Amino acid sequence: MRENSEIWPGKPYPLGSTFDGSGTNFALFSSAAQKVELCLIDEDGQEERVELTEVHAHVWHGYLPEVGPGQRYGYRVHGAYDPDSGLRCDPSKLLVDPYARVFDGDFDGHASLYSYDIYAQDPGTGRNEEDSLGHTMTSVVINPFFDWQGDKRPNTPVEETVIYEAHVKGMTMTHPDIPEHLRGTYAGMAHPVMLNYFQELGVTAVELMPVHQFLQDDRLRELGLRNYWGYNTFGFFAPHADYAQSQRPDEVVAEFKSMVRAFHSVGIEVILDVVYNHTAEGNHLGPTIAFRGIDNRAYYRVVEGDAAHYMDYTGTGNSLNVSHPHSLQLIMDSLRYWVTDMHVDGFRFDLASTLARELDDVDKKATFFDLIQQDPVVSQVKLIAEPWDVGHNGYQVGNFPPIWSEWNGKYRDTVRDFWRGEPATLGEFASRITGSSDLYANNGRRPTASINFITAHDGFTLRDLVSFNEKHNAANGEDNRDGESHNRSWNCGVEGPTEDEDIRKLRRRQQRNFITTLLLSQGTPMLAHGDEFGRTQNGNNNVYCQDNELAWMDWSMLDLPKNAAFFGFVKRVLRIRHNHPVFRRQRFLAGGPLGSDVRDRDVAWMVPSGKLMTQDDWDHDFGRALMVYLNGSAITESDAYGRPIKDDSFILIFNAHHGELEFTLPGRELGAKWKLIVDTADSGGYPEQETFISAGGTITCKDRTTMVLRQVEPPQFEDS
Repeated sequence: MRENSEIWPGKPYPLGSTFDGSGTNFALFSSAAQKVELCLIDEDGQEERVELTEVHAHVWHGYLPEVGPGQRYGYRVHGAYDPDSGLRCDPSKLLVDPYARVFDGDFDGHASLYSYDIYAQDPGTGRNEEDSLGHTMTSVVINPFFDWQGDKRPNTPVEETVIYEAHVKGMTMTHPDIPEHLRGTYAGMAHPVMLNYFQELGVTAVELMPVHQFLQDDRLRELGLRNYWGYNTFGFFAPHADYAQSQRPDEVVAEFKSMVRAFHSVGIEVILDVVYNHTAEGNHLGPTIAFRGIDNRAYYRVVEGDAAHYMDYTGTGNSLNVSHPHSLQLIMDSLRYWVTDMHVDGFRFDLASTLARELDDVDKKATFFDLIQQDPVVSQVKLIAEPWDVGHNGYQVGNFPPIWSEWNGKYRDTVRDFWRGEPATLGEFASRITGSSDLYANNGRRPTASINFITAHDGFTLRDLVSFNEKHNAANGEDNRDGESHNRSWNCGVEGPTEDEDIRKLRRRQQRNFITTLLLSQGTPMLAHGDEFGRTQNGNNNVYCQDNELAWMDWSMLDLPKNAAFFGFVKRVLRIRHNHPVFRRQRFLAGGPLGSDVRDRDVAWMVPSGKLMTQDDWDHDFGRALMVYLNGSAITESDAYGRPIKDDSFILIFNAHHGELEFTLPGRELGAKWKLIVDTADSGGYPEQETFISAGGTITCKDRTTMVLRQVEPPQFEDS
């Protein structure tokens, strides 16, 4: 034990450790504590305990002059240990600060991390009061001061947003043009090579998979694996330290801020995938590292009548207690911190339905949503919900408040079904590619509320989606067979890699179909990292524990001519979306009365003969082909200066049938002339020679093909 440090009363707010240039204020909430000790840890691992005697509204606080950045610390919380009553205070465990801005060290899985006897025959019984110091992470005081150099948020309008889901480590681990010492880090993500790549591709926002400090769980350690995805958070204010190039904990935050600043300098937003629905402490058999030992009942939802166990709406063992004001405060303080101090531009909420469970069912009037709505900071950034959890009525698509967008799982499933030839999907396919008004229009939202995606981190990559019917996850210690109904994939006739060139061509065509559908649908598109050049996980649809080449980006694939051509195709379709507001409408399409001609509609649906679809056509069992007319002269929105928005008109032809079909183009009464600009049957995705077709003319669409035609005559507005 070192000599006692001088301590002043300090302040109860802000929570956490706050360095002011002269010393550090420490504040910890606990309504369960009878005594709280602040533990200062020196470089040799020696501990000095300082009792916090000041308590205000259950916040224990004190100020230590001359304690500054780099100081490692933790807490010991004294109080009742009675699991049956939901009380789990245990001063033998050195607890990390839930509000810490960075952490150091590691949790090594030692028995001392558990408050019960892990060797007992009856799991969870017995008592273990062995000191966890030396086996747990420590919190670290940071220097909050940073030169943002006039950083400005891009504030990209949501209708212009294209999201790219990425993994900090996986994006750069194999990139040949990034120095080795920067690979897998925030600094690597900010390297000019990466910034240029995102700009060249044409995305406007990078959505980072979890970067809050997370824990490597023991089960994966025992299997020789690691938590790669990071959905195991315990530090909601701290960037994950392993992703930092710097080996000094107090420099991690500055490196993250530098990354955000670099993205903003090229007009790209940073969105964080955040996991507030549970913590890394797991169920009643998990370790005591923070929340459980600080105030178990405040932070976790326990089973009514059986407080020794936790409510689990997440499938991870616990659920954060969003009905408690201090748990809600933790979430809101964290969100505001990442916006105000770290300058991020939005959040994607993992298992967001859990955050709305005040009793049992999901309630869109839940306190959490009310807090978000009225918060002058958080309400102004992009908010994206993953609208489900594992509880009762867990899938809540379309049930979030108006300022929220949602991952549209129905879009993913419908588009996959359409292109693999499932029957009777035509009507829903039409709804999905026009913004899913059936899901989002009822509460004042717009098409941009739909985050459209074909693939994401969870599931097959785009290339694997067209190459495998079954999952191949033996490396995860799982059964391989998953079934077509779950993945909604189609291997085009052969499972996995093949030398059959016809199948390989079909797979490439299917990938072009998916990309064209995704990027030209109304709503907000999201690309999964690597799909733009054919990244594969060899049929593994769940690489959450594969922190290796299987999950990382293989940049050498981009050197292959076929992959480079596909990358060029994705860029081309993204440019079409960017240049033409008819594909990114701010309001839902109105259509028109049955029988009216295309001039009276903003969108028209037609059968291959060129006739407007009737109800019988929509109900037809075949349902694998249609033609869509998008009227660029019927856009009702205005631009930022109040001027009417005008655009070219387009025809989209979708043929998911196994045979070619002839389509008759509409617009004879307009004297229109159309230019073919996308043809997914072509190896490059567009015709090498210019192709024009007059209104009333015909065009042959090959099997499983998408075509896009732009009206070129007569011009619809001066700049056409």
